Amino acid sequence: MVLLLASGYVFHELAEAVMGQEAITLLDVQVAHWFNMHAAEPLTSLMLGVSAVHSVAGMVLLFCLLAVWLWRQRAYYWLLALVFSVPGGMVLNVALKHVFQRARPAFEDPLVTLATYSFPSGHTTAATCFYGLLASYLVIVRPAWNVRVATVALCLAMILLVAFSRVYLGAHYVSDVLAAMAESVAWLAVCITAISTLRRRRELKTV
Repeated sequence: MVLLLASGYVFHELAEAVMGQEAITLLDVQVAHWFNMHAAEPLTSLMLGVSAVHSVAGMVLLFCLLAVWLWRQRAYYWLLALVFSVPGGMVLNVALKHVFQRARPAFEDPLVTLATYSFPSGHTTAATCFYGLLASYLVIVRPAWNVRVATVALCLAMILLVAFSRVYLGAHYVSDVLAAMAESVAWLAVCITAISTLRRRRELKTV
């Protein structure tokens, strides 16, 4: 509930600031043009690779791999949480894009060109839902604290890397990726809480 309220509040504030053309939008433009002017190899190719891995096709593959692994671990409730969180988060993101209809960054010499809306970032949403769920599962099932810390650090690093790649490539503004992370954390909180509640109720019925 704390995560849901906090992340929901952050998303609301970011959306309000973006739609109201507040100071963050000026920072968005400045950061976007700085990266566009300073883009260079091999970093550009690396960021294109990161974005490709976390595109819709890439996320379908990652989703299937994690789903099979959870099935083999007999973590059926976590598998159900995965089914709701990642595809559901991606659908929610598309809906939010059409609600806000923010144009993507524009440059004279763009690194990528996309016709869809910008706010919030779809790649960042998918990555946050996927790695957030993976981190939540591993933190619960792995008792060793060093494993838990390493898991959270690695998953957080992947989320931030995907978010950075989208800003670096000029596909999104900073506020787009921040809003996507906030949106995804809120959605994850809803999904994990709902599945956990379902599991507890079924366990009580079998007692």
